[in-house]
Formats: sequence, C-alpha cells, structure tokens
Amino acid sequence: MHRKVARSTEPTDGDLSAIEAEWPLIEAELSVLDAEIANIYAAEHGGPSPLDWRRLRRAEGRVVRVAAELAARPVARRQVA
Repeated sequence: MHRKVARSTEPTDGDLSAIEAEWPLIEAELSVLDAEIANIYAAEHGGPSPLDWRRLRRAEGRVVRVAAELAARPVARRQVA
C-alpha cells in the first residue's frame, strides 16, 4: 500500500520572501488596474477626463520604473535542499 505524503499548502519562507521582494511591482500594477477601472466607469459618464488619463499614464510609468529596479537587483542564490 502506498501512502501519500501530506504537503503543506501554506507558503514557505522562500515564497513569502519572493512575494515581499516583488510587492512594489504588485502594488504598482494594482494602481494601473485601479486607474483603468476608473476610466471604464468614467466612460459611462461622458468619458475620462484629462486627469483620469494622467493618472493612468503615471501608474503605467510607475510599473515600468519598478520593474526596471527589480530587474537591476542582483539575483539571490537559492539553497538547494
């Protein structure tokens, strides 16, 4: 009879560290999503204003900057267990 090994569904410390390291990019992408949603709602009421479009462009620019910063970071070596 084979026994299944129970695997934890909880994130490991490594998973949590990776999420924490990428959090600035996740947050920037959420800002883009918020701006896009605002523009969709504004379209129902006469269209997005220049301020709405500026908010979206700034959020998109932030994503590019944060992604570049993350890409420029040295890669941490992982320990193989």
